[in-house]
Amino acid sequence: MSDLNELNVGPKWYIVHTRTGHENKVLLAIERIINKGLSDCVLEVKVPVQTVVTTDAKGKEKIIEEKIYPCYVFVKMIMTAQSWYQIRHLPGVTAFAGPDSMPVPLTDKEVAKANLEGAVKIEAFQIGEEVQIIDGFLTGHKGSISEISEDGQSVTVIISTIGREMPVSLDVKSIARI
Repeated sequence: MSDLNELNVGPKWYIVHTRTGHENKVLLAIERIINKGLSDCVLEVKVPVQTVVTTDAKGKEKIIEEKIYPCYVFVKMIMTAQSWYQIRHLPGVTAFAGPDSMPVPLTDKEVAKANLEGAVKIEAFQIGEEVQIIDGFLTGHKGSISEISEDGQSVTVIISTIGREMPVSLDVKSIARI
């Protein structure tokens, strides 16, 4: 794998393809690798999720976290032969995304689209403020903010649906002031 030396241009985001349903197992395995000495090469690992409201057969609503990119784990790392080998050979990993399983780093545009770098706070909201959901499953619903995360990146909005009030956790990019 001498071609990996050409990719070693500093930390970049890569996509690791996993077996179906193994995303969290692979994430934990990569975190163990980080703790066992590869923290200088493997910097961050993510499985992006979104909050979705579903209704079961009895009509009861449930809030669940759904993977945005099933079968993929995102890893920010400095690509070396050792880091590639250790991640590539973890149980549940099928390959790195790229031609012939050769890892190809994500572009800055792809990183921004996948929101991997934790976007800068867009606007400050206040508890009790009325907002409308502008993105996701609940687009168009209105509600009031009941909680704001410490980093200001996510909020809990109380919406009224089917005659009941329900808290929904959302990214601040998913809401707008009314």
